Amino acid sequence: MGDLVAFLPLAFGIIGVLVVIGVVWGIMKAMWKVAEPNEALIISGLTRGTLENTDGMDFKIVTGKGALVVPGLQTVRTLALTLNETELQVNCVTSQGIQVVVEGVVIYKIGDSPAFIANAARRFLGQQPKMESQVYNVFEGHLRSIIGSMTVEEIIRERDKLASLVRSASGVEMEKLGLVVDSLQIKDLQDPTGYIQNLAKPHIALVKMEARIAEATRNREAAEKEAEAAAQIADAQSLSAIRQSAAQANAERARANAAQAGPLADATARQQVVVQETEVAKLEADREEQKLQTTIRKPADAKAYAQRTEAEAQKAADISAAEARAKRTELEAQANARKLEVEAQASAAAAAAMAGATRVTGEAEAAATKARGDAAASAVKAKALAEAEGIKARGEALETNQDAVISQQLAENMPAIVAAAAEPFAHVGQLTVLNGGEGLNSMVGGILSQVGNFLPSLASALRGGKDGVKRPPATPNA
Repeated sequence: MGDLVAFLPLAFGIIGVLVVIGVVWGIMKAMWKVAEPNEALIISGLTRGTLENTDGMDFKIVTGKGALVVPGLQTVRTLALTLNETELQVNCVTSQGIQVVVEGVVIYKIGDSPAFIANAARRFLGQQPKMESQVYNVFEGHLRSIIGSMTVEEIIRERDKLASLVRSASGVEMEKLGLVVDSLQIKDLQDPTGYIQNLAKPHIALVKMEARIAEATRNREAAEKEAEAAAQIADAQSLSAIRQSAAQANAERARANAAQAGPLADATARQQVVVQETEVAKLEADREEQKLQTTIRKPADAKAYAQRTEAEAQKAADISAAEARAKRTELEAQANARKLEVEAQASAAAAAAMAGATRVTGEAEAAATKARGDAAASAVKAKALAEAEGIKARGEALETNQDAVISQQLAENMPAIVAAAAEPFAHVGQLTVLNGGEGLNSMVGGILSQVGNFLPSLASALRGGKDGVKRPPATPNA
């Protein structure tokens, strides 16, 4: 018990020390700020900074280590040193006056040196999102200025040069902002006017032409190679066939020689016999020839010589006679030709005279035809005038004495009207009439009654209509 009482003050002392150490540790931890590798601590307040601004603003910059910050007396804020990216899409005009749209991207960050961090802290501390718009404005102006001194062709071929010029031109302003450009890339160049597309058309056409030429050349070469290969195949096949035929012929010849060996031996033996017989026959022929020479050929030669001499004489006579006949025929042909020439001249003169007479006759017939046409036209014209005068007189008569004219027309057309009323009976083959003559009179009376009923309506139509209103007659066309 005494030991326990003696240990309690010691335990409380140890606990108190631990508590004090914990409190001090907590306070130190709360006051100790450590900068991350990608950020900078900006400590302002009761301190002497590592950099002093010309405006009298003092602050401390801490990167990659820790610093003690006294609450209430000092303020600490972080400035991110990470990469940032700004998309560019700037409307520009080249030195040729052509409008283009440049698309690019700028990758930048706050510089690692204290001077860059101090400039960025003064401008963007607490409002780092504004860096994107500031960078866009800087590069937009320089892009427009530099592209205004370049042609479209230079922009297309020298994009690295354009990017380098823009980076150099914006370097001073970016340094004032405390920023460093890591990369500037020109991604695309849009051409609303179509200049770039038109600029590429000749090259595209040239490439297409060269491609077609190359393809045609390759096709031709392939066709030639195929033809050569086919010819070589055909030659090989032909040579093989020839060799096969030669081998087959040799085989056939060997078989034929083997088959003819026996008959050939027989023929050789017989040939020797024939040779001996020929020699005998030749001796006999010589003897007969000597005999014929003396008994027949000598007299025949003499007779032939005489006949040949007579034939040559007869030939000379025939040639003379033939030349005489040819001369006579030539003279007769010349005479006939002269006769035909005279007859042809006479025929031509007669044909010319006949053609003249035919022409005169044709002209006379044409004049007669024209006269007949004029007369026919005059007759038609007179007839038309007469009909017009008759129509006019008829119209005047209708106006002055309409009933009399209508009655005259009805009387003139009465036979046709009655015939039309009796037309239904024209196709009747046989007709049976009841009540004899009374029935016939009744039928005829019916027809006449129909005609009588039709006459008032016809007269009304001739007057001008069913309503009985008079209408002026139509004016005839002359």
